[in-house]
Amino acid sequence: MEAIRSLLQEEPILSFALLLGVILVVPLLFERLRLPGLVGLLAAGIALGPQGLNLLSSKLPTVQLLSDIGVVYLLFVAGLEIDLEQFRQTRNRSATFGVLTFAIPLTVGTAIGRLFGFGWNAAILLGSLFASHTPLGYPIVSRYGLVKNEAVLVTIGGTIFTDIAALLVLAVCVGIHGGEFSLWSLVRLLGSLLLYAAAVLFGVDWLGQRFFRVTGSEEGNQFLFVLLALFVAALGAQWIGVEKIIGAFLAGLAVNDVLREGSVKEKIVFVGSILFIPVFFVDIGLLLDLRAFLQTLSSLWLMLSILLGLTLSKYTAAQLCQWLYHYTPAQKLMMWSLSLPQVAATLAATLVGYRVGLLNAEVLNSVVVLMLVTATLGPILTSRAATQMAMEEEQGRLPSAAGVAPASAAPPSPPYVVVVPLANPETEENLLEMACLLAKHEGGRVVPLAVATGHLHMDSPLLQDSLEHGEDLLRRAVEFCQASGVEVTPLSRIDSHVAQGINHASREQNASLIVMGWSDPTRLRARLFGSVINSVLWAAHCPVAVARLLQPSHKLRRILVALENFRSQAARAVRLAEILAAANQGEVTLLHICLASTPESDRQWLEAQLLSLAQQPDLSCPVQVKVLASDDVVEALLQEAQGFDLVVLPSFRRRNPSGSLSFSDTTTRILERLTSSLIMVGEPL
Repeated sequence: MEAIRSLLQEEPILSFALLLGVILVVPLLFERLRLPGLVGLLAAGIALGPQGLNLLSSKLPTVQLLSDIGVVYLLFVAGLEIDLEQFRQTRNRSATFGVLTFAIPLTVGTAIGRLFGFGWNAAILLGSLFASHTPLGYPIVSRYGLVKNEAVLVTIGGTIFTDIAALLVLAVCVGIHGGEFSLWSLVRLLGSLLLYAAAVLFGVDWLGQRFFRVTGSEEGNQFLFVLLALFVAALGAQWIGVEKIIGAFLAGLAVNDVLREGSVKEKIVFVGSILFIPVFFVDIGLLLDLRAFLQTLSSLWLMLSILLGLTLSKYTAAQLCQWLYHYTPAQKLMMWSLSLPQVAATLAATLVGYRVGLLNAEVLNSVVVLMLVTATLGPILTSRAATQMAMEEEQGRLPSAAGVAPASAAPPSPPYVVVVPLANPETEENLLEMACLLAKHEGGRVVPLAVATGHLHMDSPLLQDSLEHGEDLLRRAVEFCQASGVEVTPLSRIDSHVAQGINHASREQNASLIVMGWSDPTRLRARLFGSVINSVLWAAHCPVAVARLLQPSHKLRRILVALENFRSQAARAVRLAEILAAANQGEVTLLHICLASTPESDRQWLEAQLLSLAQQPDLSCPVQVKVLASDDVVEALLQEAQGFDLVVLPSFRRRNPSGSLSFSDTTTRILERLTSSLIMVGEPL
């Protein structure tokens, strides 16, 4: 063991390889145990650090470098994830909530620090840790289709104020701790920070717009430009006397408008989330003193004070906003739950305060516990609030049966076009059969699509082989569609990326639906590198039906549609299922799984919404509705799915800065254990 330790000290590549192994294996193992991967990284740091096997140390050059990059990347991504367009819609109310959810926790946290004997400087820094927040529940909000709700927009917009203000307090406190502090030095620090923030926000945006216009589609150069902007901004912040993470956060805000949504942003966040940020969390584990951590848990008082102080102060801010703007109790719960988790800015600022000696190990340990508790509690509360808000929105929006406008009042719909990308001859027949059933019923056409990838040389032999292979697939697809009596328009296309070619062709054809075969997203390669399906789901303008068909479409007679919410987009997934069932003389069951604590009156309302969705006047297949009460969605769904030929899962996607579509733990568990055919319908919001 001693020989391994000395080798790790002398050979940076070995320590880097060890870190890669930890990042790769440990989160997967903890997810199997239904524990957050983040907990696994912290535990790995403790196990491999001075308190465990003593194989790694925070002082190793490799760990120091990757962890320093990880902490600035973490704040950079936090800035990148803020939706500036949404913020502009509600900036006044966002500012009000931001001030409240910053000032109240700051005051409470400072009082707790003074109560436990901290000096004013350390106490104020402790209070600033309470003030920021990381809205971890946003993916849940997205799945329920509530991203346009004002309470959500106000809370997400408030993140800008809380994070900037918290980082400003950090800069001042660290500056004071550095010595030689005076009123003039404070004014100089604030002035230089203000000028520097303006230079980063406007300068990087100005340079980025022009650089991206010149480089066009050269994603490699654009990727390098953003990384350079990140690290130059971080170093510039250090040069004016503040922490690097402040410059990184400003850089994230600055490139937000430049990048918008696209594959460059996807790759930037991917690099950080797969390598640098996990190393930062491993480094936190290396810094944790296990004995001190256990003592912190046993003494409890500081930890409980921090937990209660944060929870109550964030709740108070949400309550005041409810009174000011007349929000519903569910909206108040949503604002509280989104502003409760303390992860990105909180953990980064804590580490900075610990390294400069402002905060002790007891505070570091308490903040780690705070992070774990709030990161767990916040999304749970968000899920409850989202369920209630979805009911409120549907009750206010859906007309009664007597008030439904006649069909003639609806504007004429465009021709129904189903695009079927061809790649695998073994699965294309089932996909084409499903597409033909849908197009035939809707009076539309099928567009079989073959995409060949080409970059610079159009005379490349590989490109020629790809084109010939595509033509062969198209020929067989045309024969199949014609035999089914469906209008068919074959299309061959050359593009730099397969997913890009699919999305461009679908937009040009004004596609109503894209049908794709499913490659297993739970495989290691798909987890690490994503897939064509992910990219199409992320960027397509229309619904995308991703199908894992274990038998031909004409044999799918018992179909289960699992609905998480009842927004209008869900009706398309229901219609798809009913068309397939009607063509096969089958039946459809609409299923919604609610919490076990849902009142009976709410369950009856849920059944009524399912019945409303089931009404398709031009379809005559039998439809049943079912509402199950269970706190374990996966087990309840798997149990109910037994005996069905096909399960349809509507999925609402948000174009977020994390780029490629990530599969939630719930979805992954369903995919791993579901034995029937499956269609996931990805809907744009």
